[in-house]
Amino acid sequence: MLDLSVIILARNEELHIRRCLENILPVAKEVFVIDCFSTDNTAAICREYPRVQVIQHEWPGLYALQFNWALDNCPITAEWVLRLDADEWFMPEALEELKAKLPALPPDVTGIIHKRRHIFLGRWMKHGVYPVKLLRLFRYGAARCEQRHMDEHMELSRGHSVEFEYDFVDENLNDLGWWAHKHVDYSSREAADIEDILSSSAADSGIDGQAGRKRAMKERYARQPLFWRSFAYFCYRYFLKLGFLDGREGFLWHFMQGWWYRTLVDARQFEKQKKGSANTVR
Repeated sequence: MLDLSVIILARNEELHIRRCLENILPVAKEVFVIDCFSTDNTAAICREYPRVQVIQHEWPGLYALQFNWALDNCPITAEWVLRLDADEWFMPEALEELKAKLPALPPDVTGIIHKRRHIFLGRWMKHGVYPVKLLRLFRYGAARCEQRHMDEHMELSRGHSVEFEYDFVDENLNDLGWWAHKHVDYSSREAADIEDILSSSAADSGIDGQAGRKRAMKERYARQPLFWRSFAYFCYRYFLKLGFLDGREGFLWHFMQGWWYRTLVDARQFEKQKKGSANTVR
C-alpha cells in the first residue's frame, strides 16, 4: 500500500463508485469521497469500505472550489494526493507503475502526469485527441486546483512534475441521453470559460507542459469565428488526427464531443452577443 490519499468528488455515482473504489483501494492508504448529498446509493456503497470516508458538502458552484475545500478540510495523512473522478480508474499496469516508482521519487518531484484515455460506448478512443496528459497526483500541500469554469488543471506551487508511462481511464457508463444533457449544462460554463480566456493570457495561467500548450491552443481557438471553428475542430480531430479509425463509436464521439458540443458553446456565445446588441439598441 502506498502513502497515498485519494479525493473523489461525487453526486449520484452509484453506477461508477464501486468500480472506482475497488480499483484504487489496493494501493491507497485512505480515500475521501466528497458527496453532494446524493439521492442514490453512492454514500451507502462507499461506507462498505473501511478505508473510505464519506464527507457531505454542498456543491459550491465550481469543481475547483469543491476540490480545494476538500484539500483544506479532509484529515489527509498521506504524503501524496490523487484527484480522481468516480467514473475513472487506473489501468493495471498504471497501478503497478505507481507501486514501483512513487516511493522512490526525489523530494523535488511534486507532481505526476498520467495519460488519460477515453472509453466511449465500450471502445477506446485511440485517435483524435489521445493522449491527454494531466497532472492528477501530487505531494500534499504542493498543488491547488485552478479556478476556472471548465478544464481545471492542478497548479504546482513548488517542485516539478514527471510523466509516468501508463494510463488512467475515463469510462462513463451512463447512456447517450445523460451524456447529451450533461454537455448542454457544460456548454454555458464552457462559453464563460472562453470569455475568460479571451480576457487573459494563457501564458499567465501558471500551467505548464501539455496542459499549458492545450490552454494556448484553446486561446487561439477562442479567437476564431463562431461556428466555423467548431466545424474546423471536428475536421482536425476526425480526419487529420485519424479519428475515423475508431469506427462508428469514434464518429459519434468526435461528432458529438468535437462538433455538436462545440457548436452549442458557440450558440451560447452567439445568443449572448445578440442579447447584448439588443440591449445596446434600447
